[in-house]
Amino acid sequence: MARRAERAEFGPVELIEGSAEAIPLKDASVDTVVTTWTLCSIPDALQALREMRRVLRPGGRLLFVEHGRAPDFRVVAGSADPGLEAPGQRLPSQPRDIGTLIEGAGFQFDRLETGYMRGPKPMTFMYEGCARPR
Repeated sequence: MARRAERAEFGPVELIEGSAEAIPLKDASVDTVVTTWTLCSIPDALQALREMRRVLRPGGRLLFVEHGRAPDFRVVAGSADPGLEAPGQRLPSQPRDIGTLIEGAGFQFDRLETGYMRGPKPMTFMYEGCARPR
């Protein structure tokens, strides 16, 4: 990853190690946060989104493409329910309501598109869009 960052046609690129739930950046220090197919695997996705909001400058944007919980009850009922996990066990991919999480973290949508990709419905409901801090 570091080599690719060095060769980037834009820049400079600085790679920072850290947790999404505690982003090691100052408040209001970035213009855009991009998240792609990650919110399903972050243990505390709501806290991670709050951190993304914290580091965004006023007028900054959250761009996202995520898979998550389908709105169709029959699809949700047929998928794994994270509430049924054994104590201390976490599924690698949790079907979360991404739209509700983003709003709950203090964002408002400029655009939100949802729908199914090809494949098994419990795993292919997608959320894509842009949101800004309220």
